[in-house]
Amino acid sequence: MIYDKHNLYLDRVRNRFEKLYDKEVAEKCLRRFKMLVGRYELGVYSHPNPEMWNEKTSYIITYGDSILEENKRPLKTLKKFLDEYAIDKISHVHILPFFPYSSDDGFSVIHYRQINPELGSWSDIKDIGEQFSLMYDLVLNHVSRKSKWFTDFDEGIMPAKKFFISVEKNADLSTVTRPRNLPLLTKVTCKEGEKYLWTTFSEDQIDLNYSNPDLLFEMLDVLLYYIYMGAKSIRLDAIAYLWKKIGTSCVHLLETHEVVKLMRDLLDLVAPDVTIITETNVPQKDNFSYFGEGDEAHMVYQFPLPPLTVHTLQCGDSKALMKWAASLEKIPPKTTFFNFLSSHDGIGVVPATGLLSPEEIDKMIQTVITHKGLISYKANSNGTNSPYEMNVNFLDAISHPDENIDLRAKKMLSAQFILLSFIGVPAIYIHSLLGSVNDLEGVKKTGRNRSINREKLDYSKVVEALNNPESLRSKIFSGIIKLLEIRQQHKAFSTESEQKILNIHSAVFSLVRSCPEEEITALNNISDKEVSISIADFKGTDLISGQEIGHEIKLNPYQYMWIKK
Repeated sequence: MIYDKHNLYLDRVRNRFEKLYDKEVAEKCLRRFKMLVGRYELGVYSHPNPEMWNEKTSYIITYGDSILEENKRPLKTLKKFLDEYAIDKISHVHILPFFPYSSDDGFSVIHYRQINPELGSWSDIKDIGEQFSLMYDLVLNHVSRKSKWFTDFDEGIMPAKKFFISVEKNADLSTVTRPRNLPLLTKVTCKEGEKYLWTTFSEDQIDLNYSNPDLLFEMLDVLLYYIYMGAKSIRLDAIAYLWKKIGTSCVHLLETHEVVKLMRDLLDLVAPDVTIITETNVPQKDNFSYFGEGDEAHMVYQFPLPPLTVHTLQCGDSKALMKWAASLEKIPPKTTFFNFLSSHDGIGVVPATGLLSPEEIDKMIQTVITHKGLISYKANSNGTNSPYEMNVNFLDAISHPDENIDLRAKKMLSAQFILLSFIGVPAIYIHSLLGSVNDLEGVKKTGRNRSINREKLDYSKVVEALNNPESLRSKIFSGIIKLLEIRQQHKAFSTESEQKILNIHSAVFSLVRSCPEEEITALNNISDKEVSISIADFKGTDLISGQEIGHEIKLNPYQYMWIKK
């Protein structure tokens, strides 16, 4: 049985390599793949994939140094915070890149297998993993200009000499999709002379050449190393741009999908309990394509959810959100959505294209600007620029900084209720969990828009705020934790449970989550006015307040209910 399964996987892998390279190279790659499989002693599993997620699964997204204490390694402080406030409430921790880096707050990696000594050590990561499942970033589109790979390239040393993409200065790159308003090529002077290298995101982040199988195997090796070092989820950063072909858009190419599928094959063979999550901040159809036929990513980021939720709370109108939710197609078995409202990046504008009108998008952007947020732009192939993301803390996106604390907390919890009601796995950014606001001083200090929601918090001040029930942080944190604790107790919120969208009232977000054991109706007044609704033959108990609910229901502004029938 094990032998047959092993051969089945190898046949599949051979086909992957043949789609990436010619047959002779593919056979060599297959032999290398066989050697790679046993290198980390992860073993070949013969049992079916375990249950990977359920109603108890949730993620917190954080940098290793989001919370700081004086004279203490940040990863130890993070563990202290998590142990005190998150055990039995949050199951997974996504620690954003914790490797040595040169720019972009960790996403320009210098060394893939080392821990940034300013954060701590691998033993600190392991300590956090004793209580939480861990998610690591595989930053595989590009590498730091200060990495050894690039210095070897600079000196003409193999194999790194061929790890990067050199392009003629005057090459026609007009069809290439650009996620940033920056030059695509960066001029470098190396031992072999002047070259123009592909740099999708910045001149410090040099794109890697996956048409070279040596580079691909380096990354497969890094992938297995992360799993060996405790990763239970792997986030494939900026995966959409991985493979380059001049004359194409260089985004979502067939070869890119084959690389993701190859990684999935590898994990299915040696570590079937590890989740692959693709990060593709693009329109929905392209985003969902990374599910493949159930043979690619286990989860994809639900990128339309953040801008649609912002629009919903800003306007007090749920129609666009509910229409989108009702349109979601059935996804392959053993896959699910990675639901989030905010992260270390901005709130994407592109995923809202086609779901909100241009006028609605512009109004949302202008409201964010009024709330002291910022806007980042991307370059289009026709030479114009368009909004790419809204750089703002989520709390400030949906409420004005001058509004009173109680109102701001209600709006934030209303948004988080939406997140926690949807089918899929919820992920909460640490600054949303803690009710942080725009860090405009951070933007001034770094000159980068994204610093607005990457503030480094003082541990003692955070604890002081959480211990004060009248503080904004405490109201938001305690409210989210309460919702998480309720959610964990009900199988209706499992990723395997059904979801049915209701259309009761334009000011009410409403859906039903159900499984054979129970049915829960989610109702959320997302407006600043009282709303009365009627549901025929309806009766149940609100899991949040404990009140018995009948068919006539009154919802106060920003009030939400999970009603179990």
